[in-house]
Amino acid sequence: MTQAMINPDILSWARQRAGLDVHALARKLNVDEEKLASWEQGGVRPTFKQAQNYAHNTHVPFGYLFLKQPPKDELPIPDLRTVGDHSTLEISINLRDIIRDVFQRQLWYQEYQTERGADLIMVVGSVSVQTPVHTIVADMKAHLGIKPWPERGTWEDYARDLIARIESLGVLVMRSGMVGSNTHRLLSIDEFRGFAIADRIASVIFINTADCPEARLFTLIHELTHIWLGESGISDADPRSQRQVEQLCNAVAAEFLAPEDEFNGHWQSDINSWKDNLPVLSSHFHVSQWVIARRALELGLIADSEYWSYVKKLQADYKAREKNGTPTYNRIQTGKVSKRLAQAVASEALSGRMLLRDAWQLIGIKPDKLASYARKELGI
Repeated sequence: MTQAMINPDILSWARQRAGLDVHALARKLNVDEEKLASWEQGGVRPTFKQAQNYAHNTHVPFGYLFLKQPPKDELPIPDLRTVGDHSTLEISINLRDIIRDVFQRQLWYQEYQTERGADLIMVVGSVSVQTPVHTIVADMKAHLGIKPWPERGTWEDYARDLIARIESLGVLVMRSGMVGSNTHRLLSIDEFRGFAIADRIASVIFINTADCPEARLFTLIHELTHIWLGESGISDADPRSQRQVEQLCNAVAAEFLAPEDEFNGHWQSDINSWKDNLPVLSSHFHVSQWVIARRALELGLIADSEYWSYVKKLQADYKAREKNGTPTYNRIQTGKVSKRLAQAVASEALSGRMLLRDAWQLIGIKPDKLASYARKELGI
């Protein structure tokens, strides 16, 4: 059979980039480890079919295997995660690829907005790390047109309303727990909670929905603060972060969702368990009990050990719910790519200004389903 004249150095790079050792990849490819090692050492070459399978299982384009040297694989945004419990700050292939996918959509929307002569997003970079927390919160709530906290509804209602208001400013909000629709390529909450792309034409907030639903509202406001600061970056929203930008984003999110003065006025320290405060304050501020626990930690009302014990149990309960197949949040495609982007892409495709297959690549809706999707989900 015809051998693929590929660069063996690219094979090693692709395997290592995918976080696979020789044993693991050999099993995926159903070949002997010795044969795989020989491919990477240049002793023999794989057939075209074997090379295509290699590229598929290491998640690189097949054409990459013919390059003279590995392509630069630098992140397009800063990594602002906390070292903390992370044994390494290397970026997984899944995180790299979800960032790449989001940037592809962001660049399309940037061009779309530019061609339309759309207004700039004036809130991007409108504050700095020296701006007081209360000033940032007040400005954000003024632009979003919301009161200090909701008067009715659940925290899920609050989150949906905030996302709609954020997108009305021109900021795309994307949410997913996997790369594309590949259920074998799940994102890890141990690696990141979200990231932001701050751009005055096409800003994006991405939320990792591998996180428990109760925590995502905090991540949303944390990343929104990045937009206000004009600071792109990958975040884990860790309360232990020593980075000034991350500390400010955490502080703004906490004050936005549960203002300190009001919070202290309702917190009771003379009760049997601090957790008894959670349902009361959660109902008052219309945020999740996780947010209340996070706020109590930041105000020094509970110990680190109490908070982390609570969070670990919350995550374990969420994983159990997912394992049992109980739906806990909306995973429809619109949420993955943002409703604002989906509306723009669908409008362009249905009007004939964009190929249906290109729309499929951007928003994941097949050509024969696009018209129905646009009508039912997007109101077009």
